[in-house]
Order: sequence, then C-alpha cells, then structure tokens
Amino acid sequence: QVQLVESGGGLVQRGGSLRLSCAASGSIFSINVMGWYRQAPEKQRELVATNSGGTTNYRDSVKGRFTISRDNAKNTVYLEMNSLKPEDTAVYYCYAVVRTRYESPFYNYWGQGTQVTVSS
Repeated sequence: QVQLVESGGGLVQRGGSLRLSCAASGSIFSINVMGWYRQAPEKQRELVATNSGGTTNYRDSVKGRFTISRDNAKNTVYLEMNSLKPEDTAVYYCYAVVRTRYESPFYNYWGQGTQVTVSS
C-alpha cells in the first residue's frame, strides 16, 4: 500500500506564509503526478496545484502566490504559500498518482488533509 503524510498546516494572519509538505511511502515503483487539492467548509474540493514531471499547473486564484515543488528522491511534494488570504482557508489534501510495480496501472492516493486557517 501507499501512504501520504502531510504536515505544515496551521493558523496564520493575512499576508503570511506557510509551507506544506507531503511524503509518500510504501509500495512505490514510480509516481507520475503529485499535487494539492483543498476543501473549504460547505464547498467542493478544488484543485490547487499539480506537478507532473516538473511541469506545474495552478488554479488562477493562487498563481503568483503559491509554488509547488517536488523532491523525487524523497517522494515528497511541497506547497509554498505566500501572501495568504482568508479565502485560502481550507483543509489541504495531498495526492499522488502512483504505480506500485512495473507495468501496473497508476492509482490515485490521498493524504489525510491538513488544516490551513488564514485570519483577517
């Protein structure tokens, strides 16, 4: 099995910064995509950023403020969040598209989520 463990969430004031980390472990042959979603109360989960082989993608509302990066040797993805706004408040979920053995299909795995709260 594959486990994703997130860390780095917390409470920060408007304009502050946080860095989220997510480490994948377990039966991993290769990882295709790693990324972050978030879900605010009473809202649908939304894609924040992805990193696929070094190619990054961001939702418009975080462009220029958030940076996603990967350490492939550590199977870890990071999300550097700057200039945080109250509307960034949500539970942030890490995900990874993983192949567990040679020529097996890729499957999606999710972390447990980490709370990010931005006060005004």
